[in-house]
Amino acid sequence: MQNTPNTPSTPSAPAAPYAELARQLTGIGAVRRELARSLPPDCPPGAAVVLTLLDRHGEMRLSRLTEFMGVDISVTSRHVTHIADRGWIERETDPGDARCRILRLTPAGRALLAELGARCTASLERALHDWSPQDIDVLNTLLARLRSSF
Repeated sequence: MQNTPNTPSTPSAPAAPYAELARQLTGIGAVRRELARSLPPDCPPGAAVVLTLLDRHGEMRLSRLTEFMGVDISVTSRHVTHIADRGWIERETDPGDARCRILRLTPAGRALLAELGARCTASLERALHDWSPQDIDVLNTLLARLRSSF
């Protein structure tokens, strides 16, 4: 029987591995939630993302940070206010446009990032204690390759 527009198709053999990959990647959310539990109570995941992006990409305006985060500017603004109130970032007037602020990490923000990295590493070490170093290397390699494909 030939597929017509009204006849559902069955997954072809080549698509099956991609369907399984999509299912497995959906499960990564559970890993992320578990890692988020290792964050200090005053540093929710969104705040940690802001700190990480500022560390990775350097100082920037709120609008650029919002683009990186892929969320509404109001959400980014709440995270920025939260971390600025704790002294983890500073907001300075943009010399090119006094209406805008430049966001940058403070030494306290860098220290917190180091602590967050240590907490995340410890959580992964506990969860993957029975994995071989080779398996962890393969996972790192494949995840980096997956990320670079997008």
